[in-house]
Amino acid sequence: MSDERDLIEALNQIEKEKGIDKEVLIEAIENSLLAACKNEFGKADNIRVNINRNTGKISVISDKDVVEKVTDKTTQISLQEAKLRDENYQIGDKIGLVVTPKNFGRIAAGKAKQVVVQKIREEERKSLYNLYYDKEREIVTGIVQRYVGNNISVNLGKVDAVLTEKEQVPGEEFRPTERIKLYVVDVRDTSRGPRITVSRTHPELVRRLFEQEVTEVRDGTIEIVALAREAGSRTKMAVWSNDENVDPVGACVGVNGSRVNAVVDELRGEKIDIINWSDDPAELIENALNPAKVVYVDVDEEAHTASVVVPDYQLSLAIGKEGQNARLAARLTGYKIDIKSETQDLLEQEALKASREGVEDSEEETENAPETGERAEEENEGLFEETPQGQEEESEESDTAGEDLEEAVEEDLSEDMSDAEDDGGEDLEESDE
Repeated sequence: MSDERDLIEALNQIEKEKGIDKEVLIEAIENSLLAACKNEFGKADNIRVNINRNTGKISVISDKDVVEKVTDKTTQISLQEAKLRDENYQIGDKIGLVVTPKNFGRIAAGKAKQVVVQKIREEERKSLYNLYYDKEREIVTGIVQRYVGNNISVNLGKVDAVLTEKEQVPGEEFRPTERIKLYVVDVRDTSRGPRITVSRTHPELVRRLFEQEVTEVRDGTIEIVALAREAGSRTKMAVWSNDENVDPVGACVGVNGSRVNAVVDELRGEKIDIINWSDDPAELIENALNPAKVVYVDVDEEAHTASVVVPDYQLSLAIGKEGQNARLAARLTGYKIDIKSETQDLLEQEALKASREGVEDSEEETENAPETGERAEEENEGLFEETPQGQEEESEESDTAGEDLEEAVEEDLSEDMSDAEDDGGEDLEESDE
């Protein structure tokens, strides 16, 4: 009896210390003892083990059917025998008979210990997994234990995690026992316990840090709409206020920069640019290029590209060191940004204008070329048309001149003949005389 009481007290203590439900442990012990009983009695499906939740008494019970004539003693009991136990039993009823073996206490103790130890491990693993699974995509505080090669072993309280080299910010160094904040990327359940992936480079780490520092972000008054981060160097964050009376940038910066500085300190001096979010892509891109001043922005929403013109002296600031400012602005807005100075833009406009004028002149020449050809053809046709007409006129003139010549010759001949006749007549007259 004392051992049975000790079992219940031990289970209560485990439930209190380990957070494992006592009922889960009792059911596991019952299942283990049932397997032991089946080895003792054979594979009888009517055997069950019951542990009293208050006293801890363990009983093995065989459930039997009440029948008129017994054909299987393992599963049946006669009506006469059943009535000896209770007069109310009838044929077809079930009766539970205690069949606990004499040496069952020793077997039960060994099995109970084995099952409890195994179940404690399983439940602890499951409990830890559930605990940190709820913290997935959240921030946890860890204590640096030691360096394992280039990785860092970090204690999260009830479980250890490894901060891999890939998830470390370049240049950050930690001392043992130092407390650091980590972003939980992923939690997986394994046979050795939960495997937790943590990060110091994830952009969402910045979001969660601002949620901790800024009440308005935590309660949803201010939304962090977009984030772009190059860990250890610079972060750009676009914010929006759901309350027109609350300045989103001012709330995130805090009085004298107290709120943003707390985040910067946790990130070991990483610079943070906080800008106003806008649904207008041109305005958003202009804000994203802060601290550079912008002359104008030309946006192609279909191609998701933008051409930005800045003053000549602001070009290097807009692009940033090694192109960082422009690169982060492009990630934040989702647009491919082309930045140029006013001088570059002016030269491009002039070149484009000259090119267009050249194309227009060429088009005019091309359009005029057929008209000149047509005129040449018309002139040629005129020449070909006038030539035969001229020939006809010359021919007519020639014919007229010939007729006149013939008439003149005939007249001359007729005059000569007339003169000859006169002269001949006179000679004849003289000779007659």
